[in-house]
Order: sequence, then structure tokens, then C-alpha cells
Amino acid sequence: MFSQFIDSPLGLIRISATSDGITEVLFTDRSGDTTPSPLTELAAQQLQAYFAGSLQQFSLPLAASGTAFQQQVWQALCTVPFGVTCSYADIARRIGNEQAVRAVGAANGRNPIAIVVPCHRVIGANGTLTGYAGGLDKKAWLLKHEQRQPALF
Repeated sequence: MFSQFIDSPLGLIRISATSDGITEVLFTDRSGDTTPSPLTELAAQQLQAYFAGSLQQFSLPLAASGTAFQQQVWQALCTVPFGVTCSYADIARRIGNEQAVRAVGAANGRNPIAIVVPCHRVIGANGTLTGYAGGLDKKAWLLKHEQRQPALF
């Protein structure tokens, strides 16, 4: 297992990976031992570019642990474009299971790869901000950050 930390406008972030891909991008309040790898370095570079406003789409191999359903939800989250929000119901429809809105919410909340797998782009059906593991203040910041960026084509 490899890991490293980066400072961001939202505080310290831990990036973890195996040789297969990124397993975690998590907000943390303390650093620890690091064992960087080319993958954690690449993730760090891409996250820094995202925060600088010069990257809108990540291109990293992902290797998060989760159930088949969670993996399906996380893959659907990766299709939500930069600067766009959707609801849990939208994700449930996208995976072909309209009745799974609450399960989609639970899977969204267990996403271990913050920002890269953009669970922050999921909001309540009425347009309000709903739970975010990093805190609603971070979710609001991320959404505002994405709204200020010009579309890159």
C-alpha cells in the first residue's frame, strides 16, 4: 500500500493506492508516514491541477474496495460532468434501478475516493446540499469552485 498527503484549499488530503490503482482520496486532519508511488504522485498532480482550476476530468486508475452495487454507483458518479449536479434519483435511474434511491445515497456516502469520484456533485432532489463525508462546507466549496471554472473543450 502506498500513500502520501497533499495540502489543499480544503485542508490536508491523504491519497492511497495499490499497484492497481487509487484506493482512497480522503480529507484528514493529520499526516502520517508516507510511501509515495508513481500513482499517488500522479493523483497528487491531478488534484493540485483541479484545485488550480486547470483540470476538470481526472484520468487515474481507480481501485476502491466496495460491493458490486457500490462500484456501480461510483462508476455512475464518474459520468457526472464537471460543474453539473444531479440527485440521488438521477444516479438510481442512470444505473437502471429507480427504486434504489436510498441505497444510492448510502453508496455515495461510502465513496472512498473524494473529488476524483465526484460524489460532491450529488445534491438533494429539491436542490439543497445533502450529506458529504468531508462536511457540507467542503461540498459547498467544491461546487462553487466548479461553477467558477470556464468549460474546457
